Amino acid sequence: MIKARIVVTLKNGVLDPQGRAIEGALSTLGFEGVGGVRQGKVFDVEVAGDDRAAAEADLRAMCEKLLANTVIENYAISLI
Repeated sequence: MIKARIVVTLKNGVLDPQGRAIEGALSTLGFEGVGGVRQGKVFDVEVAGDDRAAAEADLRAMCEKLLANTVIENYAISLI
């Protein structure tokens, strides 16, 4: 079994209204000096087998087809 973590984030220049809302809420809660908050997604995935190269290729395909909107999002895969 191979475990992986996939982190999906918005590309630079893409508006992030959720990040802005979180930034405003943090300020309201008294956390001063916080800025540039960006919101993203994390997926923890288990892939059967022990071929790390094949697993990484499958994970990349999962991101390209479903987990990330590659027009506006970047993704990073970490095998853990």
